[in-house]
Amino acid sequence: MARHIGIVACSAEGAALCYRTICLEADQTMGRYDHPEVSMHTHSLARYMVGIRSGDWPAVAELMLDSAAKLARAGAELLICPDNTIHEAMGLVEPRSALPWLHIAHEVARQAQRQGFRCLAVLGTKYLMEGRVYRSAAAEAGLSMQVPGEEERRRIDRIIFEELVYGQVLPDSRRHLDEVMAEMKALGCDAAVLGCTELPLLADPATAPLPLLDSTRILARAALAEAMR
Repeated sequence: MARHIGIVACSAEGAALCYRTICLEADQTMGRYDHPEVSMHTHSLARYMVGIRSGDWPAVAELMLDSAAKLARAGAELLICPDNTIHEAMGLVEPRSALPWLHIAHEVARQAQRQGFRCLAVLGTKYLMEGRVYRSAAAEAGLSMQVPGEEERRRIDRIIFEELVYGQVLPDSRRHLDEVMAEMKALGCDAAVLGCTELPLLADPATAPLPLLDSTRILARAALAEAMR
């Protein structure tokens, strides 16, 4: 039997996409309508933002660990967090967690290796683009990475927090994201990491100037594979 997956959620849209991917894609290997048992817990995004904006990662870790404990009591056997930004706190979380976690950036890096990519354009919140999460994962995997310039980082961050977390997908924002990816391609990047779990709502693989590494779905598929291992 597949193991019970626990989802430590932060923002609704990314968590919902991750959950839907697990449930909808499981039947390809488990059988029609079948999927592992899945539980989700999320604290308010507003509570997370207090810690994120102040750089108080121990406070973020406490929220994640509280969700993890509740999911363990619900019977979860492995954990995932469909939010790239709060993985900044993962080093404080994993040593205190009773359950194993899959790390979103490490799963993305492994997928990049499988597809033969070497230089990743990392897109996400300003906290993610300016933080250590993907720098560490890329370095461990022998990959290089780049992020957009400061003005582009600010605009992408605004798009995420003022539009995408509310499920708003605007054509101007999609065009801007494509323009940023085109600039990153010119700088030598050969793939773009959608390092915010809401960015798949905006990025269109058919028009994107770079191949996309969709962190939300990569994590969901890795969880499925691990649950069935």
